[in-house]
Amino acid sequence: MPELNSLNRWLQRLGDGMRRHASAIRAVQWVVVVFYAMLLVIPTLLPLPDSQARLLDNLTLFAQFLFWGIWWPFVLLSMVLFGRLWCGVLCPEGSLSEWASRYGTGLGVPRWLRWGGWPTLGFCLTTVYGQLISVYDYAQAALLILGGSTVAAIVVGLLFVRGKRVWCRYLCPVSGVFALLARLAPVHFQVDEQRWLANAAPRLPPPNCAPLLDIRRLRGASDCHACGRCSGQRGAVQLIARSSNREILQATAQTLSPWDVRLLLFGVIGLAMGAFQWTVSPWFIALKQTLAQWLVEHDQLWALQDNAPWWILTHYPQLNDSFSWLDGFSILAYLGSSAMLLGMALLILLRLTARLAGERALYRPLALTLTPLGGAGLFLGLSATTVKLLRYEGLPMEWVQPARACLLVAAMGWGLLLGWQRLGREDPPLVRRGSAIACLLLAEGMVGFGWWLQFWGWV
Repeated sequence: MPELNSLNRWLQRLGDGMRRHASAIRAVQWVVVVFYAMLLVIPTLLPLPDSQARLLDNLTLFAQFLFWGIWWPFVLLSMVLFGRLWCGVLCPEGSLSEWASRYGTGLGVPRWLRWGGWPTLGFCLTTVYGQLISVYDYAQAALLILGGSTVAAIVVGLLFVRGKRVWCRYLCPVSGVFALLARLAPVHFQVDEQRWLANAAPRLPPPNCAPLLDIRRLRGASDCHACGRCSGQRGAVQLIARSSNREILQATAQTLSPWDVRLLLFGVIGLAMGAFQWTVSPWFIALKQTLAQWLVEHDQLWALQDNAPWWILTHYPQLNDSFSWLDGFSILAYLGSSAMLLGMALLILLRLTARLAGERALYRPLALTLTPLGGAGLFLGLSATTVKLLRYEGLPMEWVQPARACLLVAAMGWGLLLGWQRLGREDPPLVRRGSAIACLLLAEGMVGFGWWLQFWGWV
């Protein structure tokens, strides 16, 4: 306990320091913006790397490695370790959107824009489109998707609410994913509402909460961008350590949006698995061969042509890498099937788990117990690019498969522990609790089996 108090005092000083040194944080944000722009733009101006190109002698490959091999996997990891610190301190889109909003029209946020499904829809569309144009492999595709997202963030900033991050709050395609993963963070800015009300006269200037949160009623780390601007406000806001399980265990059906569950089950788990998996899946090959045979038999040869422009389907004939219309349809079918079949199977199992526990509305809180496994899957999928590029360089990577296995097993174990503890809060009879956890184990095992197929079964 003394150690925890000491840690919390250190964290409180850290949070207060973030508020005092806000100008330094802004400077860091602009450095990140410039670096981000360089990674996106410069590779598009260079020739496509040939088969002999290597990381250390080809700027395009090096930028690809930094962006997809280091940047994005560890941004996801940072959510689990530090909450949404990336969003509040480092994200270039958020910085640009907030900067643009200072010079915009300052319109109010319309009701349609506050629809809770935008982050889920954005994540699904960008994931699917990214696979169609091979966003992990080509600089032009990355610039189109990520650069387009950045331009959209700036436009939204110019239109709505001065000095805020409306894009980040309502529209960012990865905001929902970050919110899910941040629930696991062992630190967060805690708000004592009673102290806030008691200290009516603020001792510090009112903070600018860029993502438009009601600071007084803030609970947990899922929505907070951890920017530190409100640290110490009214003596009621401080950065503290907490259990990584607490926010998920305290979630209820009333405090959760149905979009949280849909994004996790159908997007982060179902769709993402299909997106990372289709290139090595024999099921995808069988699907495409079956469709190709049908097209030939019915004299629909146009679908076998690869004449689509690169911004619709991957088209780099100089590298012998072009998608036909059949390829595009097959990818859409595979990703859609992965999302719907796996997502629906998990939803049914979670509803069954809740019914066995004697509380039907419990399926939403129980769905959150799959968050560690969903996050581990995203990290494994994105880091596969890291591993692929390092293998091309001839580096020994024998440790990768055991590390992947350990991460998957740890994530499944964490999820089952969360499920057992969450079921224990409802205090069902032991037999019911055991039956429910067996059902939850089946759900975890189904996801684990999908990743086993990709990294071991189909290799």
